[in-house]
Amino acid sequence: MEVKGRTVRVERDETVLAQLARLDGCYVIKTDVAATDACAECLHARYKDLGLVEQAFRTCKTAHLELRPVYVRVPAHTRAPAFVVMLAYLMRCTLARAWAGLELTVEEGLRQLTTLCATEVRFPDGTVCLTVPTPRDSLAALFATVDVTPPTALPRNHAPVATKQKLVPYRKTR
Repeated sequence: MEVKGRTVRVERDETVLAQLARLDGCYVIKTDVAATDACAECLHARYKDLGLVEQAFRTCKTAHLELRPVYVRVPAHTRAPAFVVMLAYLMRCTLARAWAGLELTVEEGLRQLTTLCATEVRFPDGTVCLTVPTPRDSLAALFATVDVTPPTALPRNHAPVATKQKLVPYRKTR
């Protein structure tokens, strides 16, 4: 490279570029595992699996699972949220495998499941129950792939349901 005033002149060294091009797409895996304990192909496969682990952590921190920093000092309180998120991730992986044949992402499948509804039925004696209609074909396929039969009726209770919206009346006051 040569600089003269406001002009920069760069020359390409084709022999160096050719040597570097031979290494394109190559990488080195450094490990403390003895060559007798694992073959190169096995180490390469485990290295590639790290991408799946990184994707799992990204999924747990974003999207539907949203594991956020846990600022507690009691170990049991720290492990509990992480356990719930990892359990949810396991369920997500199971759904992804089951719904792969339907050419459907987990998010799309869950969005479709939100359309399933229940109808409140009131009987003359004052009894109230919720009935679940027969799901349409697309929802039935989602249930069938995971071998789940949706209920035909649900008990009716008046418990508050947690949502992503703030439920101010149900929060504890100090």
